[in-house]
Amino acid sequence: MTDALLPAALDFSARQLARRLLAGGVLAYPTEGVWGLGCDPWNADAVGRILAIKERSVEKGLIIIANDYEQLAPFLAPLSSDLIYRLTERWPGPFTWVVEHNGSLPDWVTGNRPTIAVRVPGHPMARALCRHAGMPLVSTSANRGGKPAMTDRLQVRLKLGAELDGIAPGKTLAGAQPSQIRDLLTEQLYRA
Repeated sequence: MTDALLPAALDFSARQLARRLLAGGVLAYPTEGVWGLGCDPWNADAVGRILAIKERSVEKGLIIIANDYEQLAPFLAPLSSDLIYRLTERWPGPFTWVVEHNGSLPDWVTGNRPTIAVRVPGHPMARALCRHAGMPLVSTSANRGGKPAMTDRLQVRLKLGAELDGIAPGKTLAGAQPSQIRDLLTEQLYRA
């Protein structure tokens, strides 16, 4: 995946939407394969809204996305240079790693687990939202529990629009495939 920046008009939209995130909003945005829902991970109300939309238990935990590794590093347990290389060699892109965190993330994001799923997405809109918000974001597929993840903006607007504070412009980059998830230490595959 390239580290492409957004055209000026889309970057302006990302800046405006990031302000909504910082004000406690819940947004939908395109990722590589499916649409995602995101919010400020430290805003319990916003995370609660996403969990309600998803009909998801808080104990499952959530993925955190970021503009780059440096945005994630303050929340992760210390990693060797080899593990940092493994973590970042497939980024940006549709590759999520389960990593030990350092305890600074809220339990409503981690599911009260010692690990967190992290990713630097390959979609420039998702990364721009993190960049303009100045923080990682909660990220989960845009769908209700047990339903397929949505792959186009119109689906999101029709099915979830009334529950969101914004829907980013854009399209997914590829077919409707969520990111692969692996454990950083063991490389165990959780989701292909």
